Amino acid sequence: MLINLSNHPFDEWDNSQKKQAIALYSEVVDIPFPEVPPEADSHEIEKLADEYLNKIKAITEKNDVVVHIMGEMTFCYTLIHKLQRDQIKCIASTTKRNVRRLATGEKVMNFNFVQFREYNMTT
Repeated sequence: MLINLSNHPFDEWDNSQKKQAIALYSEVVDIPFPEVPPEADSHEIEKLADEYLNKIKAITEKNDVVVHIMGEMTFCYTLIHKLQRDQIKCIASTTKRNVRRLATGEKVMNFNFVQFREYNMTT
C-alpha cells in the first residue's frame, strides 16, 4: 500500500503516475497534507510530525506501506526521519517541469511524472 501524504490527491495524478503507483503498491490511500503555519517553531513542527506519524502507524498496523511525502520541507524532514526510524520507507515523485511564458508575462508550468524516488537518508 502507498500512503499519499501530499497536496495532490491520487485522483488528480496523471495516468502514468497512477499506473506506476498501482503497479508498485497495489493500493493508494490519501492523507491530506497538513497546513503548516509559517510561524510554527521547531517544537510545533515536531508535535505535528508526531500527530501524522500516529495517523500513518494506525494504517500500517495491518499493512506493508510506503509513504509518498511531498510538501513543506521542515515538516517532511521531521516526519521522514521518524518514519525511517520506524522502518517505514518514504518516497518522493519526480517530474519534468515544462515552463511557457505567455505574452502577458505569466508563466504556465506543466509537470510530467517521471518516477518515484526513495528518500535515502543515512545517519
